[in-house]
Amino acid sequence: MERTTYGYIRVSSADQNEDRQVIAMREQAIPEQNIYTDKQSGKDFDRPQYKRLVKMLKAGDLLYLLSIDRLGRNYEEIQNQWRLLTKDIGVDICVLDMPLLDTRNGKDLMGAFIADLVLQILSFVAQKERENIRKRQAEGIAAAKARGVVFGRPFVNAPDDFLQIVTEWRKNSIPFSEALSRSGLSSSTFYRRLREQQMVKATRE
Repeated sequence: MERTTYGYIRVSSADQNEDRQVIAMREQAIPEQNIYTDKQSGKDFDRPQYKRLVKMLKAGDLLYLLSIDRLGRNYEEIQNQWRLLTKDIGVDICVLDMPLLDTRNGKDLMGAFIADLVLQILSFVAQKERENIRKRQAEGIAAAKARGVVFGRPFVNAPDDFLQIVTEWRKNSIPFSEALSRSGLSSSTFYRRLREQQMVKATRE
């Protein structure tokens, strides 16, 4: 049975190396239609293209990855996906930045042992690195807050004559653009402050 070659690419907001992965796949002469790409963040790991790829794979096919962490977001998931691909489906995997992780080599017991050992080490390291990144981000945010840095949109108060401006606008005495100009608010903030005042009024009645 003829072997089909595939490539899988994943990028997220924290990792924008799509071009590097694409170049690596093209260097292996993988047909463009056989390269599957997901652009998913670490938080949302739903991977529609990966799922499509898995359905296409059959025993004897070859799958290229640039690095092992493209396969999963943590140690357990990487292990599970590796087992699914290599054991359940029977696919060969070649991890380009780690030549020892190439299941085409070392089909004997020793080769399989070395590949499994390297896989466990690399997947563990990949998970620890992500945990360290999240820890550094949390520490950075905490330090910034301690310095008084405020995250999110700043709260913009409505002017004292906001209700007068709204009354004139509703009576068509002034256009909406003038209402925004006089209140110093964006359209979204204008409506937000209007809803807030209506809610306050309703609670008082």
